[in-house]
Amino acid sequence: MFSRRIFCIGLGLFSVNQFMAPAMAQGFDLKKLQNSLPGTAGKSSSLSNSDISSGLREALKVASERTVSKVGKAGGYLNDSAIRIPLPGMLEKGKGMLQGIGAGGLVSDLETRMNRAAEAAAPKARDIFVKAITDMSLQDAQGILNGPQDAATQYFKRTTTQPLNTAMRPVVQSSMNDAGVMQAYKAVSDRLGGASSGLSALGGLGGGNASQAFDITDYVLEKAMDGLFYYIGKEEAAIRSNPAARSTDLLKKVFGS
Repeated sequence: MFSRRIFCIGLGLFSVNQFMAPAMAQGFDLKKLQNSLPGTAGKSSSLSNSDISSGLREALKVASERTVSKVGKAGGYLNDSAIRIPLPGMLEKGKGMLQGIGAGGLVSDLETRMNRAAEAAAPKARDIFVKAITDMSLQDAQGILNGPQDAATQYFKRTTTQPLNTAMRPVVQSSMNDAGVMQAYKAVSDRLGGASSGLSALGGLGGGNASQAFDITDYVLEKAMDGLFYYIGKEEAAIRSNPAARSTDLLKKVFGS
Protein backbone atom coordinates (compact mmCIF):
# COMPACT_ATOMS: atom_id res chain seq x y z
CA MET A 1 0.00 0.00 0.00
CA PHE A 2 2.80 2.40 0.92
CA SER A 3 4.64 1.68 -2.35
CA ARG A 4 1.48 2.26 -4.35
CA ARG A 5 0.98 5.67 -2.67
CA ILE A 6 4.55 6.69 -3.47
CA PHE A 7 3.97 5.66 -7.09
CA CYS A 8 0.82 7.83 -7.36
CA ILE A 9 2.58 10.82 -5.87
CA GLY A 10 5.45 10.36 -8.28
CA LEU A 11 3.08 10.12 -11.22
CA GLY A 12 1.36 13.33 -10.11
CA LEU A 13 4.69 15.15 -9.87
CA PHE A 14 5.65 13.92 -13.32
CA SER A 15 2.36 15.26 -14.79
CA VAL A 16 2.85 18.69 -13.26
CA ASN A 17 6.44 18.69 -14.48
CA GLN A 18 5.26 18.19 -18.03
CA PHE A 19 3.67 21.64 -17.99
CA MET A 20 6.08 23.35 -15.59
CA ALA A 21 9.25 22.47 -17.51
CA PRO A 22 8.69 24.80 -20.51
CA ALA A 23 7.80 27.67 -18.18
CA MET A 24 10.88 27.08 -16.02
CA ALA A 25 13.11 26.96 -19.07
CA GLN A 26 11.88 30.36 -20.33
CA GLY A 27 11.36 32.07 -17.00
CA PHE A 28 8.17 31.49 -15.02
CA ASP A 29 5.11 33.11 -16.64
CA LEU A 30 1.77 32.19 -15.06
CA LYS A 31 -0.25 33.30 -18.09
CA LYS A 32 1.83 31.16 -20.46
CA LEU A 33 1.54 28.27 -18.07
CA GLN A 34 -2.25 28.62 -17.89
CA ASN A 35 -2.48 28.73 -21.68
CA SER A 36 -0.41 25.53 -21.93
CA LEU A 37 -2.77 23.57 -19.72
CA PRO A 38 -5.58 21.58 -21.34
CA GLY A 39 -8.87 23.52 -21.42
CA THR A 40 -7.37 26.83 -20.26
CA ALA A 41 -6.33 28.46 -23.54
CA GLY A 42 -6.81 32.25 -23.64
CA LYS A 43 -10.08 33.53 -25.04
CA SER A 44 -8.52 35.22 -28.08
CA SER A 45 -6.80 31.98 -29.13
CA SER A 46 -10.22 30.33 -29.40
CA LEU A 47 -11.17 32.54 -32.35
CA SER A 48 -11.14 30.62 -35.60
CA ASN A 49 -10.56 32.17 -39.01
CA SER A 50 -14.27 31.72 -39.61
CA ASP A 51 -15.07 33.62 -36.39
CA ILE A 52 -12.79 36.48 -37.37
CA SER A 53 -14.15 36.75 -40.90
CA SER A 54 -17.79 36.46 -39.84
CA GLY A 55 -17.31 38.83 -36.92
CA LEU A 56 -15.76 41.54 -39.03
CA ARG A 57 -18.47 41.21 -41.67
CA GLU A 58 -21.03 41.51 -38.92
CA ALA A 59 -19.32 44.63 -37.55
CA LEU A 60 -19.18 46.29 -40.96
CA LYS A 61 -22.80 45.36 -41.63
CA VAL A 62 -23.96 46.85 -38.33
CA ALA A 63 -21.84 50.00 -38.73
CA SER A 64 -22.93 50.65 -42.32
CA GLU A 65 -26.62 49.99 -41.69
CA ARG A 66 -26.69 52.31 -38.69
CA THR A 67 -24.83 54.97 -40.66
CA VAL A 68 -27.03 54.91 -43.75
CA SER A 69 -30.18 54.91 -41.62
CA LYS A 70 -28.88 57.90 -39.65
CA VAL A 71 -27.86 60.17 -42.53
CA GLY A 72 -30.13 59.00 -45.34
CA LYS A 73 -33.28 60.67 -44.04
CA ALA A 74 -34.74 64.17 -43.86
CA GLY A 75 -32.44 66.24 -41.66
CA GLY A 76 -29.73 63.57 -41.66
CA TYR A 77 -27.17 66.10 -42.87
CA LEU A 78 -28.97 69.40 -42.49
CA ASN A 79 -29.75 69.03 -38.77
CA ASP A 80 -26.45 67.44 -37.78
CA SER A 81 -23.72 69.96 -37.00
CA ALA A 82 -21.03 67.28 -37.35
CA ILE A 83 -21.73 66.56 -41.03
CA ARG A 84 -23.90 69.47 -42.21
CA ILE A 85 -22.65 70.61 -45.62
CA PRO A 86 -21.63 74.28 -45.45
CA LEU A 87 -21.52 76.77 -48.29
CA PRO A 88 -18.46 76.18 -50.45
CA GLY A 89 -15.29 78.16 -49.78
CA MET A 90 -15.67 81.85 -50.46
CA LEU A 91 -19.44 81.75 -50.11
CA GLU A 92 -19.07 80.46 -46.57
CA LYS A 93 -16.51 83.17 -45.86
CA GLY A 94 -18.86 85.79 -47.28
CA LYS A 95 -21.89 84.42 -45.43
CA GLY A 96 -21.95 87.21 -42.88
CA MET A 97 -21.74 89.87 -45.57
CA LEU A 98 -24.53 88.23 -47.56
CA GLN A 99 -26.76 88.17 -44.51
CA GLY A 100 -25.85 91.78 -43.85
CA ILE A 101 -27.09 92.88 -47.28
CA GLY A 102 -30.36 91.00 -46.95
CA ALA A 103 -29.36 87.80 -48.73
CA GLY A 104 -29.68 85.59 -45.64
CA GLY A 105 -32.67 83.79 -47.13
CA LEU A 106 -30.71 82.88 -50.26
CA VAL A 107 -27.84 81.55 -48.14
CA SER A 108 -30.12 79.41 -46.01
CA ASP A 109 -31.96 78.12 -49.07
CA LEU A 110 -28.75 77.07 -50.79
CA GLU A 111 -27.44 75.26 -47.70
CA THR A 112 -30.74 73.45 -47.28
CA ARG A 113 -30.85 72.34 -50.91
CA MET A 114 -27.27 70.99 -50.84
CA ASN A 115 -27.92 69.00 -47.68
CA ARG A 116 -31.20 67.64 -48.99
CA ALA A 117 -29.36 66.37 -52.07
CA ALA A 118 -26.89 64.51 -49.84
CA GLU A 119 -29.73 63.01 -47.80
CA ALA A 120 -31.43 61.77 -50.97
CA ALA A 121 -28.22 60.16 -52.26
CA ALA A 122 -27.04 58.50 -49.03
CA PRO A 123 -29.29 55.39 -49.25
CA LYS A 124 -27.41 54.44 -52.44
CA ALA A 125 -24.48 53.63 -50.17
CA ARG A 126 -26.27 50.63 -48.67
CA ASP A 127 -25.70 48.26 -51.61
CA ILE A 128 -22.15 49.55 -52.12
CA PHE A 129 -21.28 48.79 -48.51
CA VAL A 130 -22.89 45.34 -48.72
CA LYS A 131 -20.72 44.47 -51.72
CA ALA A 132 -17.57 45.62 -49.93
CA ILE A 133 -18.51 43.42 -46.98
CA THR A 134 -19.19 40.42 -49.22
CA ASP A 135 -15.89 40.87 -51.05
CA MET A 136 -13.84 41.14 -47.85
CA SER A 137 -11.07 38.53 -47.71
CA LEU A 138 -9.76 36.75 -44.61
CA GLN A 139 -6.61 38.83 -44.92
CA ASP A 140 -8.73 42.00 -44.92
CA ALA A 141 -10.58 40.76 -41.83
CA GLN A 142 -7.41 39.97 -39.91
CA GLY A 143 -5.96 43.35 -40.87
CA ILE A 144 -9.06 45.08 -39.53
CA LEU A 145 -9.15 43.08 -36.30
CA ASN A 146 -5.46 43.60 -35.55
CA GLY A 147 -5.11 47.03 -37.15
CA PRO A 148 -5.61 50.57 -35.85
CA GLN A 149 -8.88 51.69 -34.29
CA ASP A 150 -10.19 52.98 -37.62
CA ALA A 151 -9.06 50.02 -39.74
CA ALA A 152 -12.62 49.08 -40.77
CA THR A 153 -13.38 52.66 -41.76
CA GLN A 154 -10.20 52.83 -43.82
CA TYR A 155 -11.18 49.55 -45.51
CA PHE A 156 -14.50 51.08 -46.50
CA LYS A 157 -12.79 54.21 -47.81
CA ARG A 158 -10.42 52.16 -49.96
CA THR A 159 -13.05 49.89 -51.41
CA THR A 160 -16.15 52.06 -51.70
CA THR A 161 -15.12 55.65 -52.50
CA GLN A 162 -15.17 55.21 -56.27
CA PRO A 163 -18.36 53.08 -56.38
CA LEU A 164 -20.06 55.56 -54.04
CA ASN A 165 -19.07 58.41 -56.32
CA THR A 166 -20.56 56.62 -59.31
CA ALA A 167 -23.77 55.54 -57.59
CA MET A 168 -24.51 58.75 -55.68
CA ARG A 169 -23.60 61.30 -58.35
CA PRO A 170 -26.79 60.98 -60.48
CA VAL A 171 -28.94 61.30 -57.35
CA VAL A 172 -27.07 64.37 -56.13
CA GLN A 173 -27.22 65.93 -59.59
CA SER A 174 -30.89 65.17 -60.06
CA SER A 175 -31.84 66.31 -56.56
CA MET A 176 -30.00 69.59 -56.96
CA ASN A 177 -31.53 70.24 -60.36
CA ASP A 178 -35.00 69.45 -59.09
CA ALA A 179 -34.49 71.63 -56.03
CA GLY A 180 -33.08 74.52 -58.01
CA VAL A 181 -29.65 74.46 -56.38
CA MET A 182 -27.88 75.92 -59.37
CA GLN A 183 -30.29 78.82 -59.49
CA ALA A 184 -29.83 79.42 -55.78
CA TYR A 185 -26.07 79.08 -56.17
CA LYS A 186 -26.01 81.66 -58.95
CA ALA A 187 -28.25 84.03 -57.00
CA VAL A 188 -25.99 83.86 -53.95
CA SER A 189 -22.80 84.32 -55.97
CA ASP A 190 -24.40 87.23 -57.86
CA ARG A 191 -25.21 88.96 -54.59
CA LEU A 192 -21.68 88.29 -53.33
CA GLY A 193 -19.98 90.26 -56.08
CA GLY A 194 -21.79 90.39 -59.38
CA ALA A 195 -22.39 87.57 -61.86
CA SER A 196 -18.99 87.55 -63.56
CA SER A 197 -16.68 88.44 -60.65
CA GLY A 198 -18.56 86.31 -58.12
CA LEU A 199 -18.49 83.15 -60.21
CA SER A 200 -14.92 83.80 -61.31
CA ALA A 201 -13.78 84.16 -57.71
CA LEU A 202 -15.41 80.84 -56.90
CA GLY A 203 -13.47 79.06 -59.63
CA GLY A 204 -10.60 78.03 -57.35
CA LEU A 205 -12.65 76.67 -54.46
CA GLY A 206 -11.78 73.10 -55.16
CA GLY A 207 -8.06 73.74 -55.26
CA GLY A 208 -7.86 74.46 -58.99
CA ASN A 209 -7.25 77.78 -60.69
CA ALA A 210 -9.79 80.52 -61.27
CA SER A 211 -10.28 79.58 -64.91
CA GLN A 212 -11.79 76.25 -63.94
CA ALA A 213 -15.54 76.23 -63.32
CA PHE A 214 -16.43 75.23 -59.80
CA ASP A 215 -18.46 72.00 -59.81
CA ILE A 216 -20.98 72.18 -56.99
CA THR A 217 -22.04 68.58 -57.67
CA ASP A 218 -18.51 67.39 -56.92
CA TYR A 219 -18.49 69.51 -53.79
CA VAL A 220 -21.78 68.17 -52.41
CA LEU A 221 -20.86 64.60 -53.35
CA GLU A 222 -17.51 64.80 -51.57
CA LYS A 223 -19.10 66.23 -48.44
CA ALA A 224 -21.86 63.61 -48.54
CA MET A 225 -19.27 60.81 -48.56
CA ASP A 226 -17.31 62.53 -45.80
CA GLY A 227 -20.46 62.38 -43.68
CA LEU A 228 -20.91 58.67 -44.36
CA PHE A 229 -17.34 57.82 -43.41
CA TYR A 230 -17.52 60.07 -40.35
CA TYR A 231 -20.32 57.97 -38.89
CA ILE A 232 -18.85 54.67 -40.06
CA GLY A 233 -15.83 55.67 -37.96
CA LYS A 234 -18.03 56.51 -34.97
CA GLU A 235 -19.80 53.16 -35.20
CA GLU A 236 -16.51 51.27 -35.51
CA ALA A 237 -15.10 53.01 -32.44
CA ALA A 238 -18.23 52.15 -30.47
CA ILE A 239 -18.13 48.47 -31.44
CA ARG A 240 -14.44 48.24 -30.50
CA SER A 241 -14.66 50.02 -27.16
CA ASN A 242 -18.25 49.86 -25.91
CA PRO A 243 -19.71 46.43 -25.05
CA ALA A 244 -23.23 47.89 -25.27
CA ALA A 245 -22.68 48.60 -28.98
CA ARG A 246 -21.96 44.92 -29.71
CA SER A 247 -25.51 44.04 -30.58
CA THR A 248 -24.99 40.39 -31.59
CA ASP A 249 -23.37 37.36 -29.92
CA LEU A 250 -20.79 37.18 -32.70
CA LEU A 251 -19.70 40.78 -32.16
CA LYS A 252 -19.41 40.13 -28.43
CA LYS A 253 -17.28 37.04 -29.08
CA VAL A 254 -14.87 38.65 -31.57
CA PHE A 255 -14.50 42.13 -30.11
CA GLY A 256 -14.91 41.04 -26.51
CA SER A 257 -11.77 38.92 -26.82
